[in-house]
Amino acid sequence: MINKKNLWFLTLFSLILVLSVYYITMPSELLLTGNGNYIDTNNKTDSDTEPTVSIEESELITALRVAADEELMKELDALKEVLTNTETSVDEKNNAFEKMKTLNINKGEETKLEKKLQEEFQLKTFIKIDGDQIKVVVDSNKHDTTVANNIMRSIQSDFDKKMYITVQFKG
Repeated sequence: MINKKNLWFLTLFSLILVLSVYYITMPSELLLTGNGNYIDTNNKTDSDTEPTVSIEESELITALRVAADEELMKELDALKEVLTNTETSVDEKNNAFEKMKTLNINKGEETKLEKKLQEEFQLKTFIKIDGDQIKVVVDSNKHDTTVANNIMRSIQSDFDKKMYITVQFKG
């Protein structure tokens, strides 16, 4: 007699099997393009080429983002090691997990604030959140205190508690 657990197992196993067969039999071009449009590479003409879009960004902003991403990856790797280590206590694992969650939330907030400032002020910015401190680097040669004040007010409006916001203009 088949019980509920065995029935669920067979159902999920069958679903996984069907999906894996589907994945294996998919054309490789579909996997490489990343979008759902299948492109036949055998019959391409010059009119089929897609235009390329180039986005220019300040070298300073790019360098700051790369450095921040590398630092974030190092921290996440260290926290993952704590989580996967069998000798660490449950409290240490919980603290590591909470720290990972906070880092991911901060990264999302940074991206959201950068987009918001891009839309409001048409300025390319780099934002780094560390606890209650927010560092904003603006890619501009003009040092404008009213713009800095407006940036600080705009960022503070997204947070309930008082944040310590610094704005630097570099170009």
